[in-house]
Amino acid sequence: MGATSVGPVRADQSASARMPRLGLRVRRRRHPYLLEAFTWVYLAWSMVPIGIAVLFSFNAGKSLASWQGFSLRWYLTDPNQSVLHDPALHAAVVQTLRLGVLTTVIAVPLGVGLAIGIDRWRGRSAAGLSFIMVSTFVVTELLLAVALSFVFSQLFTFVSFGTTAEVLGLVVWNMAWPGVIVRARLLTIGRVYEEAAADLGASRPSVIRRVLLPMLAPAIFASAVLVFASVIDDFVLVNQLSSSAGSQSMAVVIYSNVHGGLAGPALNALATLMLAFSLVLVVVGWAGYRLMTRGERTSGASALGQIAGVG
Repeated sequence: MGATSVGPVRADQSASARMPRLGLRVRRRRHPYLLEAFTWVYLAWSMVPIGIAVLFSFNAGKSLASWQGFSLRWYLTDPNQSVLHDPALHAAVVQTLRLGVLTTVIAVPLGVGLAIGIDRWRGRSAAGLSFIMVSTFVVTELLLAVALSFVFSQLFTFVSFGTTAEVLGLVVWNMAWPGVIVRARLLTIGRVYEEAAADLGASRPSVIRRVLLPMLAPAIFASAVLVFASVIDDFVLVNQLSSSAGSQSMAVVIYSNVHGGLAGPALNALATLMLAFSLVLVVVGWAGYRLMTRGERTSGASALGQIAGVG
């Protein structure tokens, strides 16, 4: 018994001792210099032009080529051409914020209701609706904008172009964000807490109000931030459904002026404000979601796979 049990161990030791002699060596992991260089080139190619545009929005002069000193002229102090005092630029900022608030207030509740309805609906129809909800991310925005423009001009003529048409189009385009995010949240938390509350005697409305919605709060918050950020830099839908200069957002005003050869530091300032709004929303959304979900360990990737029908 002793010889039988020791024999294989000695054989393994002798085999491992012969491995260096046979030239079997473990290769050291090489540093990916090429990939690292490509990453830095890509970042520079993407961020340097944006940094230059932001820098010259604080230029004291009108030049976009030579630096003439730091100033807030194009934001506040210029009496005619600053974002604060130029009627067109000021109206663009106000219209963008108006579209963002209205779209978020309408699209998020509709998306949350859609997600809860699909999650509670059993059968093939629910799977089909879930697939359609996800597929909206693949639909070309230009195609949707042209289709909505035709609908509002030929069928639903009571919908006037401008803020009303823009909000309706943006709601249709962005409603999938809360639908997908809230559905993923529903799949990760399951229905255990709702069933426990029902077993304790809570009514269905009470379960939704006191159990389901508080647990969905992080997803609702994150989807609201994403919808608002998406509206801020939206160009295609707003440009197609706007009626006049007063209903144009910051993205449309920037494109129209640059395309017409009217570029200047004031437009750089407007673009910088749009970028700042987006960055602030991203930071707030990330920090808020981390704070509201602290202590949780959920698999969001598997939930999104189930929504898309691949999980």
